[in-house]
Amino acid sequence: MSKINLAIIDDEALFRRGIRLILEDYDDFHILMEAENGQALLEQLRISPQLPDILLLDLQMPVLDGIESTKILHKEFPRQKIIILTTHYSKAFIINMIELGAASYLAKNSRPDHVAMTIREVYQKGFSYDEKVMEVIRDNMVGGYASRPVSFGPVKLTRRELEILQLICDQYTTAEIAERLFISPRTVDGHRNNLLEKTGSKNTAGLVVYAIQNKIIEVNEQKKW
Repeated sequence: MSKINLAIIDDEALFRRGIRLILEDYDDFHILMEAENGQALLEQLRISPQLPDILLLDLQMPVLDGIESTKILHKEFPRQKIIILTTHYSKAFIINMIELGAASYLAKNSRPDHVAMTIREVYQKGFSYDEKVMEVIRDNMVGGYASRPVSFGPVKLTRRELEILQLICDQYTTAEIAERLFISPRTVDGHRNNLLEKTGSKNTAGLVVYAIQNKIIEVNEQKKW
């Protein structure tokens, strides 16, 4: 079984130990590295022969916090998927981190099974937003109420790009999109890359926010994310 390689970044050694023990109980997770702050993480990433698939990143840390770390990570390691795992579960923090391209945002008191599910969804689909995060997006990032723009604004997308964007937002994987549209996974990836470039999005999570902001998809209470 292929394992999902994880990095845990938190200044509290006890929390790192606890989350490591919890996640190591799952057969599909492997803790590749730990770090006590963003600077220590970057030093490890720059020399490591293998990179993690997903980073579990705290926000408030000494030396280099989660916000500044995310900015640097998206420049140096743009393929890294970031899950924010923090006690600071406020609207302001959620909006800020989504704008910076976080793939998910979880409270530290989340249930272990919910954390595991989120990791898998981010790995397979590129993002995972729970109901509270979607509520923040709906109430604060639609209709011009975002604190600053996430994307370049509306752009002209082809019919195929719109189809793929809709399926991405519906949380289909690349393989599932390819099967549904009778095209190859490589073609799906090509369209995804075009969408990222056209919309100015940092990652798949950014595409979802772009689609919501520009009303390409509808966000409502019943929509399952």
